[in-house]
Amino acid sequence: MAEIAVSFLLEKLASFLQNEVELLRGIPEDLEYIKDELQSMKAVLRVADSVGESNQELKFWVRQVREVAYDTEDILDEYRLDVVNDHTQGIGAVLYNVWCFTKNLKAQHGIVSKIRGIKSRISNISARRPNYDNNGTNEQGPSSTAAVNPWLDRRGDALLLDSVDLVGIDEPKTQLINWLVEGNSGRKVVSVVGMGGSGKTTLVKQVYDNAKVKKHFAVHVWFTISHPLKIEELLRNMVRHLFDAIRRPVPQGVDDMDATLLKMVIKAFLQQRRYLIVLDDVWHINEWAVVDYALANNGRGSRVLLTTRNSEVASTSCIESEDKAFYVKPLSPDESWDLFCKKCFRRSPCPPELEKHSRRILEKCEGLPLAIVAISGVLATKRRTVAEWETVYRSLGAEIEDNSKLINFKEVLLLSFNDLPYHLKSCFLYLCLFPEYHLIEKMRLIRLWIAEGFVEVKEGKTQEEVAEDYLDELLNRSMIQVAGTANDGRVRTCRIHDLLREIIISNARDQNFVAVVKDQNATWSDKVRRLAMHNTFPNAQHDKNVSHLRSLFMFGMGDPLSCSSTNTLLIPNTCRLLKVLDLRGVPIQTFPEEVINLRLLRYLSLRDTKIKTIPSSIGKLQDLETLDLKHSQVAELPVEILKLRRLRHLLVYRYEFTSYSRFHSKYGFKALSGIGTLQSLQKLCFMEVNHDNALIIELGKLTQLRRLGIANLRKEDGRLLCSSIEKLINLRALSIVSSVKDGFIDLQCLSSPPEFLQRLYLYGRLEKLPEWIPSLESLAVVYLKWSRLPDDAFESLQNLPNLIHLELLQATEGDTLSFKAGGFKKLEHLGIDKFEGLKYIEVEKGAMPCLENLSIQRCKLLERVPLGIEYLTKLKVLEFFDMPEELIMNLRPDAQGGDYSKVANIPEVYYTYWRNGEWEVYPIDSGEKEHNTNNINEKLQNRFK
Repeated sequence: MAEIAVSFLLEKLASFLQNEVELLRGIPEDLEYIKDELQSMKAVLRVADSVGESNQELKFWVRQVREVAYDTEDILDEYRLDVVNDHTQGIGAVLYNVWCFTKNLKAQHGIVSKIRGIKSRISNISARRPNYDNNGTNEQGPSSTAAVNPWLDRRGDALLLDSVDLVGIDEPKTQLINWLVEGNSGRKVVSVVGMGGSGKTTLVKQVYDNAKVKKHFAVHVWFTISHPLKIEELLRNMVRHLFDAIRRPVPQGVDDMDATLLKMVIKAFLQQRRYLIVLDDVWHINEWAVVDYALANNGRGSRVLLTTRNSEVASTSCIESEDKAFYVKPLSPDESWDLFCKKCFRRSPCPPELEKHSRRILEKCEGLPLAIVAISGVLATKRRTVAEWETVYRSLGAEIEDNSKLINFKEVLLLSFNDLPYHLKSCFLYLCLFPEYHLIEKMRLIRLWIAEGFVEVKEGKTQEEVAEDYLDELLNRSMIQVAGTANDGRVRTCRIHDLLREIIISNARDQNFVAVVKDQNATWSDKVRRLAMHNTFPNAQHDKNVSHLRSLFMFGMGDPLSCSSTNTLLIPNTCRLLKVLDLRGVPIQTFPEEVINLRLLRYLSLRDTKIKTIPSSIGKLQDLETLDLKHSQVAELPVEILKLRRLRHLLVYRYEFTSYSRFHSKYGFKALSGIGTLQSLQKLCFMEVNHDNALIIELGKLTQLRRLGIANLRKEDGRLLCSSIEKLINLRALSIVSSVKDGFIDLQCLSSPPEFLQRLYLYGRLEKLPEWIPSLESLAVVYLKWSRLPDDAFESLQNLPNLIHLELLQATEGDTLSFKAGGFKKLEHLGIDKFEGLKYIEVEKGAMPCLENLSIQRCKLLERVPLGIEYLTKLKVLEFFDMPEELIMNLRPDAQGGDYSKVANIPEVYYTYWRNGEWEVYPIDSGEKEHNTNNINEKLQNRFK
């Protein structure tokens, strides 16, 4: 993985040589030499990754390359700190610049000396470079690494499992068999998708061996894809296996055929037969493309069944027809326990004293069959004592690293990681900074990747869009999982399997890429690049070297038990190269003055702190790209913020929420005259415009904005705001809050709204619905709060072609809300809240055909469910929140003449009441409290974020 450090440095060197070496005479040649030598070493580094680390000589050489790459990066950053200076203007400028010149001469001399030292080290390392080719062999023959590597590729073991050893397989097996033997006569492709170790091959083998399947197909053959793929070898094997399957001799000359001829042979063979071909472990689209055209679509009901870790492979292979993709789910808790006991206790019951500890260990496996089998196999060899089980739980990461019984499990999961390009390896390793089971916010992760320099610049795309592509690829490869989505389908949070996280923590630590610290007195490498403190503050009494640190995170610091004092020194003075500082949730009340010395800082998060003011000296942080003050107490920013010309994301707002009354207020920050100078801004939330016409005009200069949040808007400000919004052609999300709850918003003058606007949030009264809203074909989310429109105002919204989520709070004043046939064709989520005069909701047949979630809240005059609710055939969740008791009683199964029959086919129908100082949730058909929702307040807050 040293290739990560080298590749990252090579990109930085290229930029440096192009832009920043005017003052270093003679040094560009040395840097060019360093760049060329590192470039030539990359091939060996790639081989080192593929053959493992058992060869100690190779391992030592790789570590030297990695360290010299890190040291070179440090020197380049020190150059920016100590040599590149802004020129001061005004009184004292001459003397200041003379002082800077003298200081720079000394700094230059030091930089030159260090670069020449690096050149010498590079020369020595290069002279000792191993002569490995791309197959892991050197000039003496096969590499010793491959010879002594204890891991053997045991993916084929899944083909040998007996059905008695399997759990949770019956239902998916039946579904796959039906997909294969039923359906039309055209060729059908069925893909089974899941992360490594999820049981894809095991499941497909059970389907492949099924008697019904064997009888249905004249030819059925299994192929396991080798990696790296050798195309002609794969095609020759296919020819041999196909002819062997019908006991016919293999055509002569097969060994001499090229890929095109081999495909022709395969296609001719399959043309006359109903066949089933299994392609096991397809990783890349090109692997599918190699065989696609050879697999004849012969109109005989033939099938192709493939397994893959990559959902993009599944969608691509199924693109020609209505083919199927089956996503393997984790085992349920009961299924996991069944499998665990089979493997750990040889089908005997778990000893009662070990059950609690066994289940804790089992939780770490998260339903992944390979993990359960591997961990339970290790426990089966341990003494059956509570102390032994507890030791395994606490040291599971070390157990995976050191126990030879787990090496196959580790390597199977690492196969996907090793297949990643280097830039995705950096992005993936970064995830181990976050605590176990942590839900990682997508936008937070994207901003961090950009600040770290992991995201390349591509013409025609913002770096945020490129980073989103990176995230999508990791999701497609089943490396990470979606944890939460917004109601319009966007990924909101993601997570990583906990055991995979344990594996990469070990690798990242060995590479000095990341250190995770959970103990106040823990130690870490002097050259670690990124440090994450989990539930403990760094001990200021320890003189730890952090001069190489690039990123510092603190998690769980809001817990009073995690620290004895909030005045602990947060940022050591020596970490001057820091680029990322994330103090989210740290219980501090004043801005840490040490931050101002971090001149290379790109990302600063003080979210969820108690900080009230930002010093004017923040203007010195001229590399800053993200300033996250969300949910802090900051309400005003110094004018020096306008010096931060690279700022891309400025988040300064909080909201207050009262559980029972559901009163919700959003507070931003006082407007900054001259905000138009920050022309790199992509997200600006929430700025209080405070009747400043000049400032509203300035907003039109921020043409890179993707999201804009405006607060404290008066009706008379609307015309100017519309004029500015028309210039924001890249805008994707717009939030506008009126100056007072019943204040009017006037947006009628917006004649050319941003074409790609996807999300619109309007909080304030509207005299009428703006006429431009129905013209926005990309609009997916609309929130209207306090608008108090006539009851027929929403008819124009019903034709929005891509509207998925609609939230209405006090949106109309009429007594009837009607949804017309053919309207809201893609709407999936609908919220209706606090319609004070609403008596009737009418749904015509054919309206909202895709609606899945309907929430009706605090409509005190509504006594019956919506008329026509039975037409909403895809409705999955119907929620009533703080509604009249008569309506609820009418929904009970035993109510005479009630509405139960209208909602009986909806899977989830429940109502929520505030009782005895807490929210209680009841299923509609039992009348018994189902659960006391601890997260109900969070759910309510999310509704109008």
